[in-house]
Amino acid sequence: MDFPELYILRHGETYWNAESRMQGALNSPLTPKGIAQAQQQAAILARCDLAGFTAISSPQGRAFQTAGLAVAPLVGRIVTDNRLREIGVGDWQGRLRSELTFAGPPQDTPDGPIAMYEQAPGGEGFDGLEVRCRDFLADLRGPAVLVTHGITSRMLRMILLDAGRAALGELPGGQGNVFHLKDGVQSQLT
Repeated sequence: MDFPELYILRHGETYWNAESRMQGALNSPLTPKGIAQAQQQAAILARCDLAGFTAISSPQGRAFQTAGLAVAPLVGRIVTDNRLREIGVGDWQGRLRSELTFAGPPQDTPDGPIAMYEQAPGGEGFDGLEVRCRDFLADLRGPAVLVTHGITSRMLRMILLDAGRAALGELPGGQGNVFHLKDGVQSQLT
């Protein structure tokens, strides 16, 4: 399937990110560092030609706060789409990662060990996340700037790059980044 040109942003650092706490559907506001990351995203995007782009954000506060700082000055209107929310982590919402036990390789990424998100009791799991991300991408009708979350960004990019599940832990991540995807090629803008 062909996809339109996209810029994918992960929200800036939150207070819970700084504490290494699982957020899922819960929310924590951006830290001063997270605000600076969103402002840096705005500076990166200001160098891009966004004519004809729409802006779509996860409705979760941390992503929408980032969208307001990073995208609103450049793309007049931001709409939200619930399919861009972070993967559900069920019973692990609000818990410190150090308190949790999971099986498999620790594969410590900037977004935490990827296996944790698949194994969260009562969580959404990768199958559920992939279904909603594919549904979202199938509905896109033109180029867009997407503001989302760490694991959701990884899943979107895995699909866009046709990379397979192993790529979830191998793709670059972290807060405050901007990925440009066009014609099946990803670049990280700095």
